[in-house]
Amino acid sequence: MKNSQHELGDTPPEEFRRELHELADWIADFRQRMGSLRVAPNDKPGAILAALPAKPPEEGEPFEKILSDIDRVIVPGMVHWSHPMFLGYFGWTTTAPAILGEIITAPLNVNAMTWRTCPAATELETLVVDWIRQWMDLPREFGGVVYDTASVGVMHALAVAREEAAPSTRKRGLVGAGAPMFRIYASEQAHSSAEKAAIALGLGEENVQRVATDARFCLDPSALREMIARDVRDNFKPLAVIATVGTTSTASVDPVPEIANICRENKIWLHIDGAYGAGFAILPENKSLTNGWSEADSIVVNPHKSLFVPLDFSVLYVRDVERLRRVFTLVPEYLRGDTVEAQKNYMDYGIQLGRRFRALKAWLIFRSFGREGMAARLREHIRLANLFADWIKGNDRFELAAPVSMGVVCFRLVGDDEREIDQLNGEIVEKINASGRAYLTQTKLRGRTVMRIGLGNVLTTEDHLRKAWEMICETAEACCRTAS
Repeated sequence: MKNSQHELGDTPPEEFRRELHELADWIADFRQRMGSLRVAPNDKPGAILAALPAKPPEEGEPFEKILSDIDRVIVPGMVHWSHPMFLGYFGWTTTAPAILGEIITAPLNVNAMTWRTCPAATELETLVVDWIRQWMDLPREFGGVVYDTASVGVMHALAVAREEAAPSTRKRGLVGAGAPMFRIYASEQAHSSAEKAAIALGLGEENVQRVATDARFCLDPSALREMIARDVRDNFKPLAVIATVGTTSTASVDPVPEIANICRENKIWLHIDGAYGAGFAILPENKSLTNGWSEADSIVVNPHKSLFVPLDFSVLYVRDVERLRRVFTLVPEYLRGDTVEAQKNYMDYGIQLGRRFRALKAWLIFRSFGREGMAARLREHIRLANLFADWIKGNDRFELAAPVSMGVVCFRLVGDDEREIDQLNGEIVEKINASGRAYLTQTKLRGRTVMRIGLGNVLTTEDHLRKAWEMICETAEACCRTAS
């Protein structure tokens, strides 16, 4: 049946206004009752699909019915990362200013690809990126670009390193440019984005060399130096080193100054993966965290991990950001009318053409909290992490598996039978997550299974953390009884 003329176009303004008010109440109610929800579902795969129609609708449905299905199916089928008892990964959060920022961004719906297609989006991105640069105390020669994640950031950084080490790769490819067999170095605790980038750039997954770490799970500079020397003898070409500030499992901080010296000596690109840890540099007492950063060629920070911006928002900084533009600028004829050479066109700084107006939400959050407000929240996460560590130290059934760093604590149940204890540590996490009352993650350190919590949610209080600790102790007791 064809739509009549009056049914075409958008939702009528008064109906849209009513739906907006309904949605505002829904959001506020959801935030208020979030703590009473299950943190994660315990359904079998396919449960969501089974609860929804398999065929697409022929006719439009009212907003109330769609919102009802969100309550009935979608919300119960989610892992609620903003739940105060979600203690997995890096514990990010969605704050009220963040939600407001996302709501404002959606109706604006601009494409921030060039200055002319949206001057406000381009210039606000430039401003926000520079605010973060100032907080991290990076020299002015570092310019930044907003991407979605650090994985995309490192790929772009390594593309610049590749072009500078093998000029004309952009035009002719690795073979045409006569490129050598490149090597990339990262610690055994570094993120897997290094391998993903090597795959995408044609460098090869196996050419990412994992460097041994010390007792604190930080990259060992002497092991790096030996690995580079061996590769040079074997006719490989060292391309880049990735130093991590806040590794994924333990939030360890690699010794950047020593790594920077090695990179200078060998003319190697230094990339700093500060996706999690770099945000903590806004704390004056963490000034030492930035040692050696000024020597880097590139550094990435994810405000969606530690600076309260909702997913996704990641910034790649490059010393002289024009190095990045030279690799990626490409202006087809159909865009020339919207390209102003004298202005920054962010499409020139990466593979993306269409770009969201991400800077608006970050600008709103940073203005709402200020540096002091964000710093106070980060200090509270650090306090809670150390408090949790004290509880572990006071219980002889558990031990810390790594030094506490920022908001991350790795710990494990102890015992004589290592294989059985590994199994029990994994089982404790699985049972807690299945209960829906809290959410933890597990990882392996030196081949041993350990439990892990990450604090970063502004809604998580000491009471929530104490409940989680009691749950861990009770679950461990039950698992040990069953095992014996």
